Amino acid sequence: MNANCECAWILAAADGQWSSFEQQADFFFGTYLVEPLAKVFFWELPGIGMPLVVAWLLAGSIFFTIRMGFVNLRMFGHAIQLVRGKYDDPDAAGEVSHFQALATALSATVGLGNIAGVAIAVAAGGPGATLWLIVAGLLGMSAKFTEVTLGQHYRHVRPDGSIMGGAMYYLSEGLAARGLAGLGRVLAVAFVILCIGGSLGGGNSFQVKQGLDQIRTVVPFFDAHPWAYGLTMAVLVGAVIIGGIRRIAAVADKVVPFMCLLYVAACLYVIFMNVAVLPAALASIVHGAFRPEAAVGGFLGCLVIGIKRAAFSNEAGIGSAAIAHSAARSEYPVQEGIVSLLEPFIDTVVVCTMTALVIVITGVCNDDTCADYVAKQQGAALTSAAMAGQISWFPYVLAVAVFLFSYSTMISWSYYGERCWTWLFGESFTIFYRLLFLAFTFLGSVVTATNVLDFSDLMILGMAFPNILGVFLLSGVVSQGLADYRRRLARGEVGPRA
Repeated sequence: MNANCECAWILAAADGQWSSFEQQADFFFGTYLVEPLAKVFFWELPGIGMPLVVAWLLAGSIFFTIRMGFVNLRMFGHAIQLVRGKYDDPDAAGEVSHFQALATALSATVGLGNIAGVAIAVAAGGPGATLWLIVAGLLGMSAKFTEVTLGQHYRHVRPDGSIMGGAMYYLSEGLAARGLAGLGRVLAVAFVILCIGGSLGGGNSFQVKQGLDQIRTVVPFFDAHPWAYGLTMAVLVGAVIIGGIRRIAAVADKVVPFMCLLYVAACLYVIFMNVAVLPAALASIVHGAFRPEAAVGGFLGCLVIGIKRAAFSNEAGIGSAAIAHSAARSEYPVQEGIVSLLEPFIDTVVVCTMTALVIVITGVCNDDTCADYVAKQQGAALTSAAMAGQISWFPYVLAVAVFLFSYSTMISWSYYGERCWTWLFGESFTIFYRLLFLAFTFLGSVVTATNVLDFSDLMILGMAFPNILGVFLLSGVVSQGLADYRRRLARGEVGPRA
């Protein structure tokens, strides 16, 4: 942007022309991009009413669970040992530890969806949606394992020790090795374009906007000056992402455990304060999951809603986590895949379930004072109301949690987008992506064009189509690697180092 263009932009904004331009952009995105994409992604399969993208993710998760011999259950204990560092090889190639890679990937998935999305799922599908959310989370563990193992298997270790890896590498190189170079290239290019777009919007601007909506309720200054929040976030994010994956991982391995413990502790407090109604709440979850009514909210309704929320929350099958885990120090690719099993478990089975239990136990969905939140699908406000009824000062805690959730998501998605940008344009152009990302951080606080933000969020979901197809075609590599690793474990060739 030259000086004349910059001045024109400022004058246009001052004259109110920016608002008009934003409305035109919003109309364009809504009419020509969001609506067509939504019709495809959320086309409901006849007979079950499940959106195409959700069915695609679920089918992939079920296939990978069976193909990998229920690795999500059989290797869960070993995953905990790996994260604790018992099998760490300090001489293995990589930039971060198993725990830091897990924290980085978790920081991208544990976010506002765990607070807002789950509340809406329970409000729309009833308590029974919680059970299907848990089931989908358990299945998603296998999908995450498979894609992360491939990310490690096909990563590039550079002479300076830095790592380049992710879905774009196993899609292009893995499929090329199987005589499908053309398909692999198409899938890889589609993946990186979708990931870059998703990182700027759904992983950045959308996070700023959603975080601001909650924080401005307890911090009046940001309500009056939303641009100040965007500027603050841009500075805080910039201070981290300029340092690359090592700096991101160093921040993530401190922020993620704290924010998860903070939120889960608040949820547990509410649950224990209402422990007398806990058995009834659990019974309503089980009963609601299998009730026979065919209408929306019945068996099929709550099943679809629960699975959809889990798919959107833990990003299993999206391919994003493979980028973070490819940088981990790991002696065997399968080891890092096993570590990643914990992501959907923590994100969906633990954090999302905590939110669901609080919503069910407090009965906030049936409270007339919260009817407006339910009608407008304001999930964060619904969760806040449920908590505030038990902890008067909880909105302030939620504001802190929302800030941490959105902040951690942004720094992780900046890395995802940057790796894809570098794969597409080369290392020398990385700085341009970082500056673009920070510009979108600021724009998230002032842009109100919902269709623009929705489009970027759809791009993240779109990543599942090329990724799952490629992972399916390469699943034999992972299956063989897992079988070999388990044999080595049984023979004692792989053992604890400390």
